[in-house]
Amino acid sequence: MPTQTEIRQDITNRIVAALEQDLLPWRKPWSTSPNIGRAANFTSGNNYSGVNPLLLELHRMKFDLQSRWWGTYRQWSGKGCMVKRRPDGVKSGEWGCRIVFARPVTKKKEKDGKEIEDKFFMLRNFTVFNAEQVEGEFAESLQVQDEEPTEAVPDFAPADELIGGTGADIRHGGEAAFYRPLEDFIQMPHKHRFDPAGSYYESLFHELAHWSESRLGWSASYGMNELVAEMSASFLATELGVPQGETFENHAAYIKSWLKAMNDDPSFIFKASTQASKVADFLLTFREAAAVASV
Repeated sequence: MPTQTEIRQDITNRIVAALEQDLLPWRKPWSTSPNIGRAANFTSGNNYSGVNPLLLELHRMKFDLQSRWWGTYRQWSGKGCMVKRRPDGVKSGEWGCRIVFARPVTKKKEKDGKEIEDKFFMLRNFTVFNAEQVEGEFAESLQVQDEEPTEAVPDFAPADELIGGTGADIRHGGEAAFYRPLEDFIQMPHKHRFDPAGSYYESLFHELAHWSESRLGWSASYGMNELVAEMSASFLATELGVPQGETFENHAAYIKSWLKAMNDDPSFIFKASTQASKVADFLLTFREAAAVASV
């Protein structure tokens, strides 16, 4: 049974190895398939959160998987499905993806003669399999089927609904995108200056993540805040069907600092990814509220 330290170190090592290979595990290619999107458990329908979306995306990349749907061996079996035999060349224990469940634990301890509660999270490993690693009629319904390529046009309406729903002060003009905390406004170049159009929404999602910091009571180092904003923007783009561009070159300096932070502190990626999930979920509530208001 791995210790808490070993679990954190193992996850950090996997993320570090990906970044060193120029892979950004929070970014996903765009597709119109309903079975592509943020990684989710097929039983609950809930998106995975915390560090798990990154781990699942790395596993998806490694085995060329596309479906967003995952489940444990037992969950698939309960649907009359069978996990496919581990391919030759894949080491034992590596066919499934190891993710973590953080269970809150409270212990009482004495400090300065007083009994206080010490709260922390206990990590447990679980192994899940992608729908495309599974055989069975139900699993097939959750797989991404081969389709003829089409010249699909992205639908930016869901993204516009979210942006409008926030009520954020967004100003257009100039050459830079930024959020100014003291005056609480976002500055963006005009939309037509972005090519492709999806990059406008990516940039604006990034700044909305910074806009969310004070609203969620979040404060961290500059480097971590940039990583949270980067991941949040990617999570939102995936959820709302916004095509994502390749921006590794533009983040070279950030990535170098993220790698150092992860190597220095195994909890760094946990804190950043957990907060990114919270930011994405927080911003998505504005779209849901806008949709309800329009009914």
